[in-house]
Amino acid sequence: MTDEQLIADLHGRWVFGWERDEGDPLFDFRRVFGDFYDAESPDVRLYDDFDPEHRVATSAAEYGSIWEPVFRRTVSVRHAVVDGPHVVAGHDMAASTLIFVARVTLPDATTDIRTTTSLVWRRTRDGWRIVREHNSSQVLPAGALDGRLPAPGDAAHR
Repeated sequence: MTDEQLIADLHGRWVFGWERDEGDPLFDFRRVFGDFYDAESPDVRLYDDFDPEHRVATSAAEYGSIWEPVFRRTVSVRHAVVDGPHVVAGHDMAASTLIFVARVTLPDATTDIRTTTSLVWRRTRDGWRIVREHNSSQVLPAGALDGRLPAPGDAAHR
């Protein structure tokens, strides 16, 4: 497998790591994503404009502290990749970009989004790890994703 294929697979797995089903155990960022992020690098910068406070995390632990409260409140989260991943890889660094759509269902609201995600990966002794993340989301009209997302148990789910 080439580095480009490996990074493409990792980016796809990263997207579906955010999936949630009703009744799942509490979301634990470290358990789900511990092998994705570089926990040792001082160069980590992680940003997602879906965060209402628009914080930039400088560690995976800090990023997890932003998203755990949100994802622990979800009833379900469904994703579908609509473009990519597109990867460029060098010896020690790689970048990948993909576009996904998602439906985030909370007890009191459902939000459909379209997100462009760009990840920068560094080769470490433990494999490729994320050191930069930038996600840019557009909230879609209510119901925009009706019938466009896989159901739990579908081959494309997780």
